[in-house]
Amino acid sequence: MSDTLCVFEWRYGSEEMRRLFSRENIVKTYKRVELALLEALAETGIAPIEAVEQLRSVLDTVTAEDVYTEEKRIKHDIASLVFLLARKAGGEAAKWVHFGATSYDIVDTAWALILRDALAIVKGRLAAVIEKLSSLASEYSRLPMVGRTHGQHAVPVTLGFKFANYVYEFARSYERLCELEKRLLRVKLGGAVGTMASWGGKGFIVRRKFAEKLGLEPHIISTQVAPRDGFAELAAVAAILASQLDRFAFEVRELSRPEIMEVWEERGGTVGSSAMPQKRNPVTAERISGIARFIRSLMPGFMENIVLWHERDLSNSSFERIALPHLLLALDQALADMLALLEKLRFSPENMKKNLYLGWGTVVAEKLMNMLIERGLTREEAYKLSQKAAARALAEKRPLWQVAAEMHEVSKRIDEKTLEKELVPEKYVGPVERLVEDAVRYAVQVVERC
Repeated sequence: MSDTLCVFEWRYGSEEMRRLFSRENIVKTYKRVELALLEALAETGIAPIEAVEQLRSVLDTVTAEDVYTEEKRIKHDIASLVFLLARKAGGEAAKWVHFGATSYDIVDTAWALILRDALAIVKGRLAAVIEKLSSLASEYSRLPMVGRTHGQHAVPVTLGFKFANYVYEFARSYERLCELEKRLLRVKLGGAVGTMASWGGKGFIVRRKFAEKLGLEPHIISTQVAPRDGFAELAAVAAILASQLDRFAFEVRELSRPEIMEVWEERGGTVGSSAMPQKRNPVTAERISGIARFIRSLMPGFMENIVLWHERDLSNSSFERIALPHLLLALDQALADMLALLEKLRFSPENMKKNLYLGWGTVVAEKLMNMLIERGLTREEAYKLSQKAAARALAEKRPLWQVAAEMHEVSKRIDEKTLEKELVPEKYVGPVERLVEDAVRYAVQVVERC
């Protein structure tokens, strides 16, 4: 650990995701792409068939260390790989490896293969988040709590309703990931500037065979590089998902304030503060928020990379080598933290009820207004009466229904028993169970369909 520089090497991201973006796996994927190209060339009749076996026999003998040592000398990683493979393989392979290709035929196709595996990890974690949240939404669909808008008490909701909104949002991000894949995960093969000139009239056949071997569709047309809008879309989808995770984390952070304490992150015996032993800081939720900021910060660079000169320049390369692994590792960590947070969530129905009645029933002032409208008042008249009743209830610290029953303009239309029966916060939650069911059903369908 003492020799590591990047926190993603030891602190953030799973070993599974780290392996995908390791030097060894990147070079291994480059070699896989080079082999697929030579196989396609041989099957098309451009290269001799014996070249394929010659190349295959030496793939494992060229390591990532070999490639990057050679790169220090000639300053080009793909050329280093190709020259090393050619030297080791000899024979026909030395002539035909990489024939007609440009470096980014290899690099962009390798990115597609690595990102396919990375997105599978992301989707797996997100599906688990959706499943856990769906379970919580269903379990607590009838547990009432105060709804808040602008940070103020609004009208009642339920804890399950709150969770179901996140289920729906995360399912939408799952959809985005699935939609993104058909544009991002494509092989790129076109040669120096994308025209396939090196393969004569056989370019389309070579590309089709190449794509089939790697299990991806090809880009229909490209310059020297695949369109960078794919990476920009990945960054955008990741930023949206990270922001949704951040929104949930922020919700937990807010609701875990001691003066609210409706939902919190169980810390067990861990240290909350080095100075204040009483602290129970929501550190997992806070880390999600911090990582989300990092993910969002990468967006401008991916957008800038769309703007390359003519058939391409090299300004995208260094940014992508840094940003793509970090984007996926950060998202991987945020999702892992979200799963951990969901396992550690604790709830207080008692505090939810206490806070629900903190405003003396004024959270159902809308219900009072609607009852008055149904009994003949205009909306403005009903609004003003309900507003006046709510203000008195808060000032006098008495239930809204009781204050309203004493107001002549209300009592001559609604009797006291009806007011007491109807102006109950727990009853004013609408068809929440149906709303929760619909959200959960939608999420299940999305995950199954994708």
